[in-house]
Amino acid sequence: MRRSWVPAAAGYASAAIGLLDIGKAVFPHFERSRMGEWSDLLPGIVTTVVRASSLVVGILLVMIAHALRRGKVRAWRAVVVLLPVSAAMSAVHLRPGAAAVSLALLAGLVAGRREFSALPDPRSRWHALGNLLALGTLDVGLGYLIVSARPRALAGHPGTLDRLEHVVLGLAGMEGPVTFVSSRVSDLVYFSLLALGTLTAVSTLYLALRPSRPVAELSEQDEARLRALLARHGERDSLGYFALRRDKSVLFSPSGKAAVAYRVVSGVMLASGDPIGDREAWPAAIRAFMTEARRHAWVPAVIGCGETAGEVWTRTAGMSALEIGDEAVVEVADFTLEGRAMRNVRQMVNRVERLGYTCRVSRAADLPGDERDRIKQAADAWRGTQTERGYSMALGRFGDPADADCLVTTAHRDGELKAVLHFVPWGPHGVSLDLMRRDRAADPGLNELLIVRTLQAAPGLGLTQVSLNFAMFRAALARGERLGAGPVLRAWRALLVFLSHWFQIESLYRFNAKFRPIWEPRFVVYPNARDLPRIGVAALQAEAFITLGRRRGERRAAHRLRWPGPLALPISGLTRRRSA
Repeated sequence: MRRSWVPAAAGYASAAIGLLDIGKAVFPHFERSRMGEWSDLLPGIVTTVVRASSLVVGILLVMIAHALRRGKVRAWRAVVVLLPVSAAMSAVHLRPGAAAVSLALLAGLVAGRREFSALPDPRSRWHALGNLLALGTLDVGLGYLIVSARPRALAGHPGTLDRLEHVVLGLAGMEGPVTFVSSRVSDLVYFSLLALGTLTAVSTLYLALRPSRPVAELSEQDEARLRALLARHGERDSLGYFALRRDKSVLFSPSGKAAVAYRVVSGVMLASGDPIGDREAWPAAIRAFMTEARRHAWVPAVIGCGETAGEVWTRTAGMSALEIGDEAVVEVADFTLEGRAMRNVRQMVNRVERLGYTCRVSRAADLPGDERDRIKQAADAWRGTQTERGYSMALGRFGDPADADCLVTTAHRDGELKAVLHFVPWGPHGVSLDLMRRDRAADPGLNELLIVRTLQAAPGLGLTQVSLNFAMFRAALARGERLGAGPVLRAWRALLVFLSHWFQIESLYRFNAKFRPIWEPRFVVYPNARDLPRIGVAALQAEAFITLGRRRGERRAAHRLRWPGPLALPISGLTRRRSA
């Protein structure tokens, strides 16, 4: 998605002007010598307030610069108000060049008004705490510079602790232990610190009292519409059912025949899997998605979409696609334990069964309520991390009455539950792996037994295909070990193998390959290469691998061990390997 250069240029210019304003207020040598002569013609309180105001306006211009770069309409309005103030203060300081720059930027902003139409981002009250900590730290740092930047004006030699105490008290509007030989400098320090403290208090109070915006949430009506689309078109994508996560939002095409489920994380509008519904209506749903992204200046991105969907996304939205791995899909009719290729799996399954393990495969609706609760409690207890992880390939719940068609495979030994697999529907004749948990004290090979018994029971349940794990960079690993692979491919494979010591990339691929699957490529779709790091971080946050600043409700995402994100998947592989 191409954006105008106007918001970016305006944002950088705003930040530059803001830094100059801060410099004028904090460092006295920024002022010209003739300022002293000019200030003698004005009352001391005038020049003192001008300097203090310059500091506050500079901070606000720097704070707003990022939102201005993203084309936020509120940021445009704020900067249009602040720039004349900055120009006036520059004129008082006899800095006509700086004033001219501020007025020129103001004229450019007015002329480019149409480029600033993005709506504000949803905010939570956690931003109030973040604002308090960030601005509070900045206030103390700037305040210390203000107090210390005029050593000749200090009475005596106050220590560091005295200066910090003076700053903290000054932010609250009280005099501190530091005294100055000049009343004008004393007033300047006082008003500057008071202005900083007031700015922090007012902005924090505003964010704390601001009406709370709900997090991404799937309403009952939207869920019902999605289920209707999945009933008709659910066989198109093995990840389709995960659109029913209740911490996602959804956008429908104008006809209502297609939809895109998404969540906004750190300014990235993150969709996952293919669009839901009629393929003919996918472009309309994608255009609705892109329109919403433009309205808020969010970075649009898709993780884990299939090849066909990737082509539609790139053609409709003008974005690019990057293959990030392959999904392992097993055709039930072709699966067998016979033959040399399956000897390793066959021997492992036989060994585990000789140890006394048995398996049960059933629909979630057929499980008694007490057994369903027992499985849920055990799965929670076996989770390897305190924070539940998952987004793009995780349902986020177990045992919900609305998910009666889900498939549950459990392993038992001496009547005690030892492991569980949970599959979600993939159309009428398929299932897709959602959850894989086991007792850490259980014997190795138990996951292989669970998968084999699921595949063997599938025909009796009317299933023809089963989607298993996702293998990150599988194609590179497979091609890099073949005869005739070039030096670049071999080097890339060697790097992946090296990283597998920590992230188990190769081990997850090897585990999937045991079941002789069909490899279905998955892609990340992105607007520009420079956005990939930001998209990766947002995906890590969505998957709960990064949890700082997340709400408790957002941390309850289901623990998913096969997510295909560009950065988190290796960690997913590590988690699954430890469960294997």
